[in-house]
This record gives sequence, structure tokens and C-alpha cells, in this order.
Amino acid sequence: MFLAANLVEALATVLGFILEFYWWVLIIRALISWVNPDPFNPIVQFLQRVTDPILYPIQRMMRSDWGGVDLSPVVAILIILFLKSFLVRSLFDLARQLR
Repeated sequence: MFLAANLVEALATVLGFILEFYWWVLIIRALISWVNPDPFNPIVQFLQRVTDPILYPIQRMMRSDWGGVDLSPVVAILIILFLKSFLVRSLFDLARQLR
């Protein structure tokens, strides 16, 4: 059973790092959006390619007008915080129980 516990713990660790990385990417994209970035900049293009698949569905669900303010990154960050609190912790707890 220790192999299964190690596998679940490794999955939880990797998922935690991925969610943390994505959290930072969303923060950086939100901050850069305040300064009207050059859309042809490779960093801006990377940030858009990485975050658009998550932000676009949230933007569609939040059709209301907030005075030109896009709150989809805030919602995405809250979802990431929930996943880190619930899913990653649950996986670590499961790994602890499998030992």
C-alpha cells in the first residue's frame, strides 16, 4: 500500500505546484492587463494562450457589465484556492490513510 500512498502524495504535490503556477500566471496576466500591453509581445501571447481556456468560459457565464472591469481572473483565482484547499488536501489525507 505504500506505493499507492506515494503515488497519491506525488499527484497531490504535482497538482499543488501546477495550481500555484497557474495562480501566479493569472495574477501576472491581470496586472499586465492594467497597462494595455502589446498584443504581439511573446510573453503577453503566452499568458493569453495559457489563461484563455479557463477565463473565457468564466467570462461567458459572467455576462453582466462591471464597468469595463473583468472579474474572471478573480473568479478563477477563487476556484484555484478552492481546489488547493479541498482537492490537494484531500489527496494528501488519502495518502496518509493509505500508509
